[in-house]
Amino acid sequence: MQKETEQVTASVAGWIREKLITRKQAWAEAKRLITGRVGARESDRLPPGQRLVNDWPVLDLGVQPFVPREQFRLIIDGLVETPTVLDWQGLLRLPQSDLVTDIHCVTAWSRFDNRWGGVRAIDLIAAVRPRTEARYVLFQSSDGYTTNVAREAFEDDDVILAHSWEGRPLDRRHGGPLRVVIPKLYFWKSAKWIRRVTFSAEDKPGFWEVRGYHNRGDPWAEERYG
Repeated sequence: MQKETEQVTASVAGWIREKLITRKQAWAEAKRLITGRVGARESDRLPPGQRLVNDWPVLDLGVQPFVPREQFRLIIDGLVETPTVLDWQGLLRLPQSDLVTDIHCVTAWSRFDNRWGGVRAIDLIAAVRPRTEARYVLFQSSDGYTTNVAREAFEDDDVILAHSWEGRPLDRRHGGPLRVVIPKLYFWKSAKWIRRVTFSAEDKPGFWEVRGYHNRGDPWAEERYG
């Protein structure tokens, strides 16, 4: 009976996932939410087509993996001088920082002044020392999700691998125990439940990028879709 229940649960989760994917691919094909306006990051805090929210909407692919801290591992590999596998204590031994940033979701909501705690990307980079030819950073998540950014986007001083939000541990719904936060790009680039960071000479579009989303994802240029 338990096995049958698990099979039904997995089937329902798979159906939800496929429905979400199909709907969002349709949005990409229709260029949904594109206003045609271009904003200036330096002066326009709210990018074109975005609306401000006070809550934090939960968006995922129908799966929210549970990663206990004692089982947590973060692999940093590829074109780096010091390939590394961090457990939770290893992560906490890296320099810890607090940052306040805005976030902008491709589904048109933005949330201002989010307070994060974690490891800034520049401190992770200092620890692993990427090679000169590493021009891209590829992310893999515990739910199978992938995404990609240019190295310079990851090296920005406001990028953080966050394990806390508003002074509390980042909860599972929002990507805990650890997620990437890249504030200057749409939030699908900020991978949840992060398990691997790979520095690469070649770009490799991720889950949404191969399904019609823009490869870079700048909110002020409305780079929602490719």
